[in-house]
Amino acid sequence: MEPFRMYEPEGAPAVFRPENWVRKFPFLETGFSSRKGGVSAPPYSALNCGLHVNDLAEHVVRNRQLLASSTRLPFEAWTFAEQVHGRQVSVVTRSERGAGRCSRETALPSADALVTNERGICLCALFADCVPLYFFDPVGQVIGLAHAGWKGSVLKIAVATVETMAHTFGSRPRDLLAAIGPSIGKCCYEVDEKVIREVDNVISELKLGADRSSSGDEPEIYNIRANGKYMLDLQQFNRQIMIKAGIIPSNIEVSKLCTACRPEWFFSHRKEKGKTGRMAAWIGMV
Repeated sequence: MEPFRMYEPEGAPAVFRPENWVRKFPFLETGFSSRKGGVSAPPYSALNCGLHVNDLAEHVVRNRQLLASSTRLPFEAWTFAEQVHGRQVSVVTRSERGAGRCSRETALPSADALVTNERGICLCALFADCVPLYFFDPVGQVIGLAHAGWKGSVLKIAVATVETMAHTFGSRPRDLLAAIGPSIGKCCYEVDEKVIREVDNVISELKLGADRSSSGDEPEIYNIRANGKYMLDLQQFNRQIMIKAGIIPSNIEVSKLCTACRPEWFFSHRKEKGKTGRMAAWIGMV
């Protein structure tokens, strides 16, 4: 069953929310935007949330405001970092609340994951095929959000996020809930041998797949094609890394929504050859 349910209220942006989290934790505000319901013109139509893609800045800010207005957290709470495809994790406090929401210059510097234990802060990240990783500690009431393209994935951004939550706030990995949001699927993500070598290094280092169930139904992280290229499953790759970081497998929900397969819903850097907008993932506590 698909964990991310689409909500398309009249006159508001269409969004996807992790249904189980929304139902079980009323104080949790979280989701993933679509491309529907904004003011940007093609090729960024319509709900582009990225300030770095040559869209008009005033359109992007308006789109972010529209998205925020469809949630329970005000626009002043929405907090962005300058993403660099790395493994840096920023701990967000009240003083950083709202960073980057109106300009890149005010964004938190060089971070691909954000964590906080403070209510009233909305952690945000931008996507157009890369994998959104959501983290929630219901015991310690700590949240995290990470951006994982192939580079961040091989740098184990998921591990860095879990470790930061543990070291900073005392979160225990076995208590964590995780969700992997809409992103490019194995069906559409073809990569070359250079990428697969990096992936193989992590598979070897962490012994990914070594503890599979005897049923043998765990998906492969990648498959080779007849043309010598590879189809990479970034969702499964990050799921197995999360498990090695100590998250219980049954506590990880994985979306089956592929951003490249659904251009009517999502922006896709791969599908649209780089000329496209960005979706926003967000998580906060109200």
